[in-house]
Amino acid sequence: MTVIVFGSINADLAVKTPRLPQPGETVTGSNFCTSGGGKGANQAVAAARLGIPTHIIGRVGSDRFAEELLTNLQSYGLNTDNISIDKDTNSGIAIIAVDDRGQNNIIVIPGANNNVGETDLESLKKLLPGATSLLLQLEISLPIVQKAAVIASEAGVRVILDPAPARSNLPVELYPLIDIITPNEVEAGQLVGFPVNDAESAMLAGKELRRRGVRNAIVKLGAKGAVCVTETDSIFVPAFAVEAVDTVAAGDAFNGGLAAGLDVGLSVSEAVVWGAAAGALCATKKGAQTAMPDRATFDSFLRYQTK
Repeated sequence: MTVIVFGSINADLAVKTPRLPQPGETVTGSNFCTSGGGKGANQAVAAARLGIPTHIIGRVGSDRFAEELLTNLQSYGLNTDNISIDKDTNSGIAIIAVDDRGQNNIIVIPGANNNVGETDLESLKKLLPGATSLLLQLEISLPIVQKAAVIASEAGVRVILDPAPARSNLPVELYPLIDIITPNEVEAGQLVGFPVNDAESAMLAGKELRRRGVRNAIVKLGAKGAVCVTETDSIFVPAFAVEAVDTVAAGDAFNGGLAAGLDVGLSVSEAVVWGAAAGALCATKKGAQTAMPDRATFDSFLRYQTK
């Protein structure tokens, strides 16, 4: 069985700063580095690092980043046969600042990600037989995301949507296609139209998302844990206590861990714990894909934390 990720691929240009700049302010940074990123690619690496056969469908540009991005993904064991190269476009770029507390802000230039389209949907159709989950995000065209969800739903493949970057105007037709939606606090608040900042409000948000047709809603609360609302349960999953170094891709690690747990047969409620563990471990290291835990580290962490 395999996981398919249909989404964005970026080159991350990251810098460390003592604190994030205020509007109009210049601060001095350090520790500049370039690495693979993009919410789609991050989630694919997260699942693959946990030992799950994973395919990624997406696009890179015709620039110096393209070969580096493909080679990087392959180094994690990902199948990249369905990544296209756009000859007249730059690869997606994310400019990231991380402060001393591990908080971040990000500017994304989509580039080739904007061109993910019908040809890529044809690739998806060919890969769906035998797949357990399709992971989607919102860093590619929303109409294409919706079409991908339709195709996967019709094929009987679980659809997991990370509604990021945050937006308030998801089509009402999309919600019933989603098996699991995984917003963070900001994204959940945008979707439901009221503030989400604790377990109680996250529960309410999860129930509202289910009312719109989503089968399961998981609201990620970062260091405050996560809430999972299913047809039969509403549960709170505490966060694992770790010393955060860099939270850039912790949400993507969560989704990769969630998909990995489901792939090995866990229930949604059980798989949330895998997501929380993967996200916590990711936050203890710098970078995005380089911070994703391998299976041995993950298993050891879970055994220690749950004994």
